[in-house]
Amino acid sequence: MGDKWKNQIEGLSEMAFYVTQQNGTERPFTGILNKENRKGDYSCIVCGTLLFTDQMKFDSGCGWPAFHSEDSNACISRIIDVTHGMVRTEVRCGTCDAHLGHVFKDGPRKHGGERYCINSAAMQFEVKE
Repeated sequence: MGDKWKNQIEGLSEMAFYVTQQNGTERPFTGILNKENRKGDYSCIVCGTLLFTDQMKFDSGCGWPAFHSEDSNACISRIIDVTHGMVRTEVRCGTCDAHLGHVFKDGPRKHGGERYCINSAAMQFEVKE
């Protein structure tokens, strides 16, 4: 990642650093954004890139914030993840390469069928009136 995001990375909480820089994950149902219902935007905690909006969020019951699609400018990257004895698709911020979570193929069909399962600690939320 280099020095470009060094100051932001150094200012992260312990959990946000663990998730975004060490490919960690929060325990299910513990993230503060899991049950967030207000209108607003979800951005990368490291670089501020807009990732999702409230219009993309849905309650999947998985224990992490879930979104059916990403913002058209997010450019979230996907990487095959074979850790933990399974094959999953990891998602990372397209701007700063921060680990965000995973995407699965069990989301709402009317929106393409994907479920982005994202750690609260990887995002910042800004309320929109």
